[in-house]
Amino acid sequence: MLPLQDITVITLEHAIAAPFCTRQLADLGARVIKIERPGVGDFARGYDERVHGLSSHFVWVNRSKESLALDVKQPDSADVMERLLQKADVLVQNLAPGAAARLGLSFEALHERFPRLIVCDISGYGNDGPYRDKKAYDLLIQSESGFLSVTGSDAEPAKAGCSIADIAAGMYAYTNILAALIERGKTGLGRHIDVSMLESMAEWMSYPLYYSYEGAPPPARSGASHATIYPYGPFAAGDGKTIMLGLQNEREWQVFCEQVLQRPDLAHDSRFSTNSRRSAARAELRALILGVFAVLTIEEVVARLDAARIANAQVNEMADLWAHPQLRARQRWACVDSPAGVLPALLPPGVSGPDGARMDAVPALGEHTLAILKELGLEEAP
Repeated sequence: MLPLQDITVITLEHAIAAPFCTRQLADLGARVIKIERPGVGDFARGYDERVHGLSSHFVWVNRSKESLALDVKQPDSADVMERLLQKADVLVQNLAPGAAARLGLSFEALHERFPRLIVCDISGYGNDGPYRDKKAYDLLIQSESGFLSVTGSDAEPAKAGCSIADIAAGMYAYTNILAALIERGKTGLGRHIDVSMLESMAEWMSYPLYYSYEGAPPPARSGASHATIYPYGPFAAGDGKTIMLGLQNEREWQVFCEQVLQRPDLAHDSRFSTNSRRSAARAELRALILGVFAVLTIEEVVARLDAARIANAQVNEMADLWAHPQLRARQRWACVDSPAGVLPALLPPGVSGPDGARMDAVPALGEHTLAILKELGLEEAP
């Protein structure tokens, strides 16, 4: 039995934040009924066609769900929603600001009738405050949260290559829902969860926030290198390939000088005697490191780093990740069905094998409408 096998989640969701949250719940066994607009569905279905005609975003965050095509703006849909919520444990929504309240789906409107129902709202800026009604997308929140100010190079900022603000909000919604389920087991009552993308990203930005405490200069944009720890970032070997390495403390710096650079004198060089000094002199130190690496292949550099137990990593691309030997050795790949056929899917982190998670199909739009309506005692959609 999976941990959430008896939990039913109703979700009015689109894009990434809420779907990512509810997919985690589905992974743990929850029944997730995804309500989509008839004929159109979640607009993330149309982001691209990279997975045999399906959207890469949609395939990622929507497996193991049931798709119910229902226009919740139509008055007749209220009866369907009422019957669904009678059986539900959790309602999740990330509609446009204020839309759920206008539909009568706020926690305040539902709590008296459904006291055990947990209602989770996911939005850009939260349910109150001066930014409440402002539209928000992942890149906009990366900007608003200050993430872009510390990411990129001197020349220009850069966004994260994945939907980091959506993922942050989705994970905080997921963990808060799990906590609310535990709380309900003690009190018998559901509660309201209000998760904003801005607050989720602000939490993740706490290191640069504190680094800039009381007006101190913020971390500089430093490309793929660490902004304040050095050497920590990419370095080219003599064959043109790049290794990512990271030193965390003075002991590692000494070993790095002795065994990797084979320059023990540098360990006692006053220019590099602390991390702050190394970071301040990074251009000079980088030239020294590249000078040593220039006569070595990437395999020789990695061999020296591994022998010295200095953290390092390959600078992989997507094809490398698909074929990553560690993922294969740990059997992290499974298969799920979809409207385009069987697709590979990663097991959720923390799950030891395919039996430890729900790995059901990615649904077609409205695929489960008739079955769900019949279950509710209805013949057809309003």
